[in-house]
Amino acid sequence: MMLKDLVGKKVLVTGGSKGIGKDIALTFAKLGSRLVVTGRNENTLKECVNELQEHNPYCTYVVADIQKTHEIRSMVDEAVELMDGIDVLINNAGVNIAKPALEVTEEDWDAVLDTNLKGSFFCAQRAGHHMIPKQQGKIITIVSQMAFVGYIKRAAYCSSKGGAVQMTKALAVEWAQHNVKVNAVAPTFIETELTSKMFEDEAFHEDVMKRIPLGKLAQPSDVTGAVVYLASDMANFVTGETLKVDGGWTAI
Repeated sequence: MMLKDLVGKKVLVTGGSKGIGKDIALTFAKLGSRLVVTGRNENTLKECVNELQEHNPYCTYVVADIQKTHEIRSMVDEAVELMDGIDVLINNAGVNIAKPALEVTEEDWDAVLDTNLKGSFFCAQRAGHHMIPKQQGKIITIVSQMAFVGYIKRAAYCSSKGGAVQMTKALAVEWAQHNVKVNAVAPTFIETELTSKMFEDEAFHEDVMKRIPLGKLAQPSDVTGAVVYLASDMANFVTGETLKVDGGWTAI
């Protein structure tokens, strides 16, 4: 009952066809929100939407690559047209290229920053064009604990996520007068199909485990819970905040 305000809300989830994004989308579908999920692979999007529509018929997709800023405006505008508005943008699309700093190429750097920071900003900007005239809206960006701590082979990733945290604060301050709330969620390592191969490295897995006081990896639902809270009326006086879902990693 506390989440009944999300029924009928118009929600756009970037990178929503797999991993954390799919879990977020599935939860909003079950809560009765209207949904558009985006991604680059149409087949994956179709499969995702078929699953979402088992719970809620008001779900569809738009194919877009947020590394390409010229696609962002049309993607957001199309989603708004499909849903007849937008109440919540969830900036979930992200990428990491794990390399030692001395081996990071300009192409690597641009791919990570263009997705995680530049893409997130221009998605938020375009959503803002629709939210500000209506004097309402919520923007939630999935960042990372790596916005607050350093880690090996993640120079570009840490930079992009740290920038996204500051972007969140800047937009929150600027758009507060328009009742548009801008927040972020910063997870630790998440246990998904996409990360399972990474954790086959026993040394890496052990290092991560010893840094998380709760002693386990987060699940996608842990991140979704934070997102749902921020999207709901329970967080109507929260803006400019980054909610860490890191099992205590950054508390040490």
